[in-house]
Amino acid sequence: MKKTVSKDIDEEIYERQVRICKAFANPIRLRILDLLSNGAQSGAALQGALGISTPNLSQHLAVLKAAGVVTTHRKGKQIHCSLTMPEVKQACQLIRDVLRAQIRNGQKLRV
Repeated sequence: MKKTVSKDIDEEIYERQVRICKAFANPIRLRILDLLSNGAQSGAALQGALGISTPNLSQHLAVLKAAGVVTTHRKGKQIHCSLTMPEVKQACQLIRDVLRAQIRNGQKLRV
Protein backbone atom coordinates (compact mmCIF):
# COMPACT_ATOMS: atom_id res chain seq x y z
CA MET A 1 0.00 0.00 0.00
CA LYS A 2 2.81 2.41 0.89
CA LYS A 3 4.47 2.01 -2.55
CA THR A 4 1.18 2.76 -4.30
CA VAL A 5 0.71 5.99 -2.33
CA SER A 6 4.30 7.01 -3.08
CA LYS A 7 3.81 6.19 -6.76
CA ASP A 8 0.59 8.24 -6.83
CA ILE A 9 2.41 11.20 -5.27
CA ASP A 10 5.26 10.83 -7.76
CA GLU A 11 2.78 10.84 -10.66
CA GLU A 12 1.09 13.95 -9.27
CA ILE A 13 4.47 15.67 -8.99
CA TYR A 14 5.35 14.75 -12.59
CA GLU A 15 2.02 16.10 -13.83
CA ARG A 16 2.51 19.36 -11.95
CA GLN A 17 6.08 19.60 -13.23
CA VAL A 18 4.80 19.28 -16.80
CA ARG A 19 2.30 22.13 -16.22
CA ILE A 20 5.00 24.36 -14.77
CA CYS A 21 7.46 23.57 -17.56
CA LYS A 22 4.79 24.33 -20.17
CA ALA A 23 4.05 27.62 -18.41
CA PHE A 24 7.78 28.46 -18.45
CA ALA A 25 8.04 27.63 -22.17
CA ASN A 26 7.37 31.16 -23.37
CA PRO A 27 9.78 34.14 -23.37
CA ILE A 28 7.15 36.65 -22.27
CA ARG A 29 6.10 34.47 -19.33
CA LEU A 30 9.76 34.05 -18.34
CA ARG A 31 10.15 37.83 -18.44
CA ILE A 32 7.05 38.18 -16.24
CA LEU A 33 8.55 35.76 -13.73
CA ASP A 34 11.84 37.66 -13.83
CA LEU A 35 10.07 40.97 -13.18
CA LEU A 36 8.06 39.44 -10.33
CA SER A 37 11.20 37.94 -8.78
CA ASN A 38 12.01 41.49 -7.64
CA GLY A 39 8.67 41.79 -5.85
CA ALA A 40 4.98 42.28 -6.56
CA GLN A 41 4.10 44.40 -9.58
CA SER A 42 0.92 45.98 -10.85
CA GLY A 43 -0.51 44.73 -14.11
CA ALA A 44 0.08 48.18 -15.59
CA ALA A 45 3.76 48.08 -14.61
CA LEU A 46 4.18 44.61 -16.13
CA GLN A 47 2.39 45.70 -19.28
CA GLY A 48 4.63 48.76 -19.61
CA ALA A 49 7.83 46.81 -19.00
CA LEU A 50 6.85 44.11 -21.49
CA GLY A 51 5.29 46.37 -24.13
CA ILE A 52 2.28 44.08 -24.59
CA SER A 53 -1.47 44.63 -24.65
CA THR A 54 -3.74 44.09 -21.66
CA PRO A 55 -5.42 41.02 -23.22
CA ASN A 56 -2.01 39.51 -23.99
CA LEU A 57 -0.83 40.08 -20.41
CA SER A 58 -4.05 38.57 -19.09
CA GLN A 59 -3.53 35.44 -21.18
CA HIS A 60 0.02 34.98 -19.96
CA LEU A 61 -0.97 35.58 -16.34
CA ALA A 62 -3.78 33.03 -16.68
CA VAL A 63 -1.28 30.37 -17.78
CA LEU A 64 1.10 31.21 -14.92
CA LYS A 65 -1.75 31.23 -12.40
CA ALA A 66 -3.04 27.86 -13.67
CA ALA A 67 0.45 26.43 -13.16
CA GLY A 68 0.37 27.77 -9.60
CA VAL A 69 3.44 29.99 -9.88
CA VAL A 70 1.78 33.44 -9.91
CA THR A 71 -1.04 34.91 -7.88
CA THR A 72 -3.02 38.08 -8.48
CA HIS A 73 -5.17 40.29 -6.31
CA ARG A 74 -7.11 43.45 -6.94
CA LYS A 75 -6.47 46.78 -5.22
CA GLY A 76 -9.20 49.12 -6.39
CA LYS A 77 -9.03 49.08 -10.18
CA GLN A 78 -5.45 47.75 -10.27
CA ILE A 79 -4.41 44.11 -10.47
CA HIS A 80 -1.25 43.25 -8.55
CA CYS A 81 0.79 40.16 -9.32
CA SER A 82 3.34 38.23 -7.32
CA LEU A 83 5.12 34.90 -7.25
CA THR A 84 3.30 32.29 -5.18
CA MET A 85 6.49 31.14 -3.46
CA PRO A 86 10.21 32.04 -3.42
CA GLU A 87 11.11 28.65 -4.92
CA VAL A 88 9.79 29.87 -8.28
CA LYS A 89 12.49 32.56 -8.32
CA GLN A 90 15.10 29.96 -7.36
CA ALA A 91 13.95 27.56 -10.10
CA CYS A 92 14.17 30.25 -12.77
CA GLN A 93 17.60 31.32 -11.53
CA LEU A 94 18.83 27.72 -11.58
CA ILE A 95 17.73 27.28 -15.20
CA ARG A 96 19.48 30.52 -16.20
CA ASP A 97 22.63 29.39 -14.39
CA VAL A 98 22.60 26.12 -16.37
CA LEU A 99 22.19 28.06 -19.62
CA ARG A 100 25.01 30.47 -18.74
CA ALA A 101 27.27 27.47 -18.02
CA GLN A 102 26.37 25.95 -21.39
CA ILE A 103 27.21 29.21 -23.14
CA ARG A 104 30.50 29.51 -21.25
CA ASN A 105 31.36 25.96 -22.29
CA GLY A 106 30.57 26.75 -25.91
CA GLN A 107 27.58 24.45 -26.18
CA LYS A 108 25.13 25.33 -28.90
CA LEU A 109 21.40 25.11 -28.45
CA ARG A 110 20.00 22.07 -30.26
CA VAL A 111 16.38 22.13 -31.31
